[in-house]
Amino acid sequence: MITVTEATATAGALKRLSDEGVSIWLDDLSRKRISTGNLAELVATKNVVGVTTNPSIFQAAIGSGEGYEEQLSDLAVRGVTVDEAVRMMTTQDVRAAADVLRPVYDATGGRDGRVSIEVDPRLAHDTAATVAEARQLAWLVDRPNVMIKIPATRAGLPAITAVIAQGISVNVTLIFSLDRYREVMAAYLAGLEQAAAKGLDLATIHSVASFFVSRVDAEIDKRLTVLGTDEALALKGKAALANARLAYEAYEEVFAGARWTALAGANANKQRPLWASTGVKDPAYKDTLYVDELVAPGTVNTMPEGTLNATADHGDIHGDTVTGGYAQARADLAAVEKLGISYDEVVGKLEDEGVAKFEVAWQELLDAVTKSLNSKGVDA
Repeated sequence: MITVTEATATAGALKRLSDEGVSIWLDDLSRKRISTGNLAELVATKNVVGVTTNPSIFQAAIGSGEGYEEQLSDLAVRGVTVDEAVRMMTTQDVRAAADVLRPVYDATGGRDGRVSIEVDPRLAHDTAATVAEARQLAWLVDRPNVMIKIPATRAGLPAITAVIAQGISVNVTLIFSLDRYREVMAAYLAGLEQAAAKGLDLATIHSVASFFVSRVDAEIDKRLTVLGTDEALALKGKAALANARLAYEAYEEVFAGARWTALAGANANKQRPLWASTGVKDPAYKDTLYVDELVAPGTVNTMPEGTLNATADHGDIHGDTVTGGYAQARADLAAVEKLGISYDEVVGKLEDEGVAKFEVAWQELLDAVTKSLNSKGVDA
């Protein structure tokens, strides 16, 4: 257990990050983290003001079985389907986490204190089913500080608009490309416009756009390594930061435009960029790379606990590291393209893989819960 005194000594970088306008969210959740008070401790001592989840996170948490035994027994006795069992367990965890973070939500006027839960990844290419699932999840969690995660697939874009138009806050996930990010922002603005036409209070609707970082480097670095030239190797570790910085430039442009100005006059909230996949995958890079180098006001950085602790210990937070780097970012991506590595092909591949990975994790979770229910004498 970390004492408040110890945390104060090590959390200087986290405080500086918060002071720079970056909201720190934890990219993890489990029942044990809630029941032991760990989540509340991270909020109190590590500047954590939000939580994100995804199918892989729930697969790891529920697949372990720890903390879920009693609920699994109850669900087995009731004879629920495996899909219903998974939804009951995941929404219970999100509801409990939302209660832990409710004071943050209240203190920030709904900006932070958020907990995200994702629609079934098998619905990623079905607009109507995604909208229905989002509504159901919002109803099941029944907390004002929940955010429903919708993937930024082609089918996801109109779903984002429809869900925002119903007054439900959304975390748009699996964004890799700059073009798709602009489409996500347009979908959000369209949703706000429809919500306004219905007379909804736009001040209560929030959204973040989760722009994935480390996976871009992992894919492009792999291709640069294969090329093996000095020119190629010199570009390793640059594409992800360049991509994210140009995303922030797009954010600044969209939320300074006439369309946004009209919505801002109706008390709408900007859709903040959220840096996702910020755990460093290449051990050759500093483990806080995607935190130190993506500091910009009005952003969210959702970190796995290892990255959170690393930032607290030795993060180098020295002001805005994004807005002055647009020209270099364009030059870095252009240099990658010049070597024959197609940006469009890479980001398309990463989107497809992102959806597929979550589908696999979800199926593994369903399989684990099915096994648990069957072990209790119930046919799932």
